[in-house]
Amino acid sequence: MGDVIVIQFVTLDGVVSDPDGRGGTAYGGWAFRYGPGAVGGDKFRLGTRLEKGVQLYGRRTWEHFARLWPGRDDDYAPLMNAVPKRVATRTGVDTGAWSNSAVIEGDPLDWARTERGHRDVVVIGSLSLVRALAAADLIDEYRLITFPVVAGAGDRLFATGVPAGFRFTEVGSAGAAALTVVRRDRGEAAD
Repeated sequence: MGDVIVIQFVTLDGVVSDPDGRGGTAYGGWAFRYGPGAVGGDKFRLGTRLEKGVQLYGRRTWEHFARLWPGRDDDYAPLMNAVPKRVATRTGVDTGAWSNSAVIEGDPLDWARTERGHRDVVVIGSLSLVRALAAADLIDEYRLITFPVVAGAGDRLFATGVPAGFRFTEVGSAGAAALTVVRRDRGEAAD
């Protein structure tokens, strides 16, 4: 059995949009103000969960990553390029642009329900897809890298705070940022 795990870069005021500045917004680029080390490697501490799982993307995020990752040569690139990737899209993509990628046939929510019965599904970015998964009550865990920045504008991950039924399970340093893990509370005793 696996989990649906959402990973996001986020600001102190909850903004997830335009972390790299490619959106051209006035507040964009906030995640890269601290250098590449702040966003590189396994900052989300997924370890073997990423290696044994599958990544899930919305079309726009996948297209952006497909332009970046195949040409990278850092220590993390072999894993990102080797792991299976699935794309939720209504318009299609050239999956040959990034190795081990395929388009999801049918409803991505049905696919996620089925897939998490076998392995972890790691959702990267893709806010509209994350919102659809959350509305269908399919998210088991959020792993957030929070940067010490207030964007003041932009799309927020949560409208009113962490969803009911989730609890903080880990908080730690991630270079210039902080990693926070929020898991669905399944009635286990608190740590």
